[in-house]
Amino acid sequence: MIEDNEELAGTIVDRLRAEGHSVDRESDGNEANELLRHSLFDIIVLDVNLPGKSGYEILRSLRARGDATPVLILTARSQIDDRVVGLDAGADDYMVKPFDFRELLARCRVLARRRSGTASNTFVAGALTFDRAAKRAVVAGKDVDLRAREVQMLEILLDNLGRMLTKEEVADKLYRFDESPSIMRSNRLSPGCGANYMKLRL
Repeated sequence: MIEDNEELAGTIVDRLRAEGHSVDRESDGNEANELLRHSLFDIIVLDVNLPGKSGYEILRSLRARGDATPVLILTARSQIDDRVVGLDAGADDYMVKPFDFRELLARCRVLARRRSGTASNTFVAGALTFDRAAKRAVVAGKDVDLRAREVQMLEILLDNLGRMLTKEEVADKLYRFDESPSIMRSNRLSPGCGANYMKLRL
């Protein structure tokens, strides 16, 4: 989340975290641009009017490096010309403030699906059904009571089917910069998976 309005950013981050997402936030364009050079994220929600580099500059720099991370521009700029500039600069989506949080969450889900190559919010494999929108998992017709962190872990694994993930990769996706991923060091996340790698087999 790259947004310099403290109140708005705080509200958005709180809502996204309440939905089970791990969210980091930057308010300065220059700092955000440097962060994106060295860290990978699943989705970037990007304001345009920022101190330092503008959102458009950050986006162009991102794409020039070949970084294909999905970007949703969230801005007060509502003119058609602004939308065209943003989309041509490499944005995957464009939303205008004020906005409805339900729509923002839905658009983020679309970008997440597109990144993982799926077209539906519902994942089905054998006895498992998982609804990303409802954060609901069902196994053999019975609801599975999952905590927010467990939902996050399931989504990470489903987004990386067939890939080996190191504990560090999982930790990067699961935890914010200000959190201590001590659980990742304990090797207790996936019994029998081995100390360094995790893989979901369905």
